[in-house]
Amino acid sequence: MHEGFSFDPDGKKKHNTGLTPSQVLVLGFAAAILFGALLLSLPWAAVHGGGTNFLDALFTATSAVCVTGLVVVDTGTYWSAFGKAVILLLIQVGGLGFMTFATMVFIALGKRISLRERLIIQEQQNQMTLQGVVRLTKYIVLTAMAIEGIGTLLLSIKFIPQHGMAKGLAYGAFHSVSAFCISGFDILGGYKSLTSFVDDPLVNGVVIVLMIIGGLGVFVITEIIRKRKFRRFSLHTKLALLITFSLLSFGAILTFILEYSNPATLGQLTSKGKILATVFHAATPSTAGFNTLPVDQLTTATRFINIIFMFIGGSPGSTAGGIKTTTAGVLLWTVVSVVKGREDTEIFKRRISRDIVYRSLAIVTISLLIIVAATVVLTITEDTEFMEVLFETVSAFGTVGLSMGITPYLTPVGKAVIIATMFAGRLGPLTVAYALAQRQKRGRAKIRYPEEKILVG
Repeated sequence: MHEGFSFDPDGKKKHNTGLTPSQVLVLGFAAAILFGALLLSLPWAAVHGGGTNFLDALFTATSAVCVTGLVVVDTGTYWSAFGKAVILLLIQVGGLGFMTFATMVFIALGKRISLRERLIIQEQQNQMTLQGVVRLTKYIVLTAMAIEGIGTLLLSIKFIPQHGMAKGLAYGAFHSVSAFCISGFDILGGYKSLTSFVDDPLVNGVVIVLMIIGGLGVFVITEIIRKRKFRRFSLHTKLALLITFSLLSFGAILTFILEYSNPATLGQLTSKGKILATVFHAATPSTAGFNTLPVDQLTTATRFINIIFMFIGGSPGSTAGGIKTTTAGVLLWTVVSVVKGREDTEIFKRRISRDIVYRSLAIVTISLLIIVAATVVLTITEDTEFMEVLFETVSAFGTVGLSMGITPYLTPVGKAVIIATMFAGRLGPLTVAYALAQRQKRGRAKIRYPEEKILVG
């Protein structure tokens, strides 16, 4: 019998007094953040060698483990080589998940993966069943290493001539891992992200591909590699691909139109630069917080569109935050079905169960409540405009990392609020969705009350 679980006469799993997989997952990420914060607060983690305020170290560690990219100090100039290495490790742990690393250590030591550990892996990877989760973990690690390695080599082509062999490879590795784990951390200095590469096709192309792959999620990427043809994909993969590339297309078109004449963004770029910048900026709000255009100089309309995209986020099973692409897809098709007078939500000639629709509504409602609560607090504690506060909050919840420049100037209370929002965005919706999905029929109410209608709309 495994700790934390017992079995009833029917052989079904039931919880004992131990921690549930969801609780273990949350505590595991919290422990990784705390350990990272302690390392970053050490004197030799910063260039000046005087140690870092623990709240700033905690903020940075949370942003790294939650693969967000919001920073209160300039990553490229503030942290030493040791500090940057810690941040890179935290990004990798946050991107692949702490249980993925633990599983690989267990395998290397010849330890058998227990049922409890498989349940935690299942929760972390957002899988529907326990079958094949260990095999999938191995596949995740090998695939991630291969993709990040290719990204490192390609980005080093640009960085080595600028910084030399060793530093160029280090820059390539850091930004490749950061892009694939859709983190948005950069070490170029000056809070400028990738703005100096706005018209560089190599850097733009590599980072965009890494962000999209990381944002689609393991399940989708695995199915694409194995099945290859769209008609053979599962409904989940079809919907994730459709919503992801719809957001990318609409985002690029709207950004191009809204920013075309803006002298601070697209206005001064060549035709090639305009195209690269619009595609890059369409990809980044749903995934990583890299930017090639100055976010604080974007038009209000573009910022609002970015807020919507950040709220949606990436696909389930990825490290992206937000409500997820498939959740948005389910709600969109539900609205279409209601308008057409259909009783069921239908997507690609498949019927979606009402339980999934209800869970999608719950995820969106909980997400909005978190954002509203955090925004209200920040409007009280921070001396800045509402749009900047809302943008920062949604960016934190969506674990995107885009900012209008207010992050370094947050008050201690403001930093604490953003830390909590990043943590909730990385673990909250996914964990809540999993918990709701696993409710058994026997847990439902045995009494059905009389039905009565109310007026809505």
